[in-house]
Amino acid sequence: MPSIDRRRFLRDAAATTALVSAGGLAAGAATPAQAAPSTAAPAPTAAPTSRRKGAVSFRWWGTAGWRVDIGDRTVLVDPFLSRIDTGLFTGPFNPAKALTVRTDVIDPRVDRAMTVFVTHTHWDHFMDVPYIAKRTGARVFGTLTAYHLGLAYEVPSTQLSAVKGGEVLDFGDHSVEVVGSLHSRNPSYSVAFPGVRVSPPPKPATIADLPEGDTLGYLLRVDGGPSVYFTGASDVAERNLTGLAPDVAMVAMQNATTTGDYLPRLLAGLDYPKVVVPVHYDNFETELRNPPPVAPNDRTRLNEMIAAVRRISPRSRVLVPEYETAYHF
Repeated sequence: MPSIDRRRFLRDAAATTALVSAGGLAAGAATPAQAAPSTAAPAPTAAPTSRRKGAVSFRWWGTAGWRVDIGDRTVLVDPFLSRIDTGLFTGPFNPAKALTVRTDVIDPRVDRAMTVFVTHTHWDHFMDVPYIAKRTGARVFGTLTAYHLGLAYEVPSTQLSAVKGGEVLDFGDHSVEVVGSLHSRNPSYSVAFPGVRVSPPPKPATIADLPEGDTLGYLLRVDGGPSVYFTGASDVAERNLTGLAPDVAMVAMQNATTTGDYLPRLLAGLDYPKVVVPVHYDNFETELRNPPPVAPNDRTRLNEMIAAVRRISPRSRVLVPEYETAYHF
């Protein structure tokens, strides 16, 4: 395959998301994330309870990945911690890169999980999910493609739930609404690794074996806490956002102009959230270490996005998170 520009491939084509600036919640007010010891035994999936115990914290794991601790239960969104080097940021990009799960990086950070929500199945969103599911016993929610890929990895079917948008899932002290969404497109109006899986394929071996597989968003509502909308790519089906009105939105950075009026439609559809947190702005093929690395072109796009959010939604606060820092909304 000829060498390709990484921004035209993934940031514009595969999973482009972003992050905003520290104009909202002060990072200094956040407490550092606490990593669990790698020897911790996997915790069983907790049953729903009527009340949460303790504070709610949100920790960014780079790309579109989040760890959300709601009392003594943990919710994960697009957990991608292996951060393997595909050449996307250094070139040439290698679509035949082997899917090597970094258990030494995952185990200290994922001591438990009750649920995992997958926005789409590109490698930088899904490749660590089967290992995490088998390690923790977590239930995985995602598209039918995510379901069949999970079976290909021998995740028990009893831990896999296919969703398509419109479902409202009740977990007792919090709920998650599934929202049909769209994947971002590159300057050629195409998507990297398109396609779906309608039956279990052979076990994936390379990053090209993990297609986009349709895209979802998720609205987390915590009893007595915030409502937070998670995106995994920078396109929007704004008619699906009617009535969500989250307090916080994790917003993907746009890297091509092929999606018209992306931010105006997204922010209006979400009723102008109080806090906007762009994600997927970082070089996610480096170690998870602060400050998050940002490619020069992405820094320019990030600054442009921050300015656009402040212009479109002047009452929104803008927060640029750092890795593994606990944020409380």
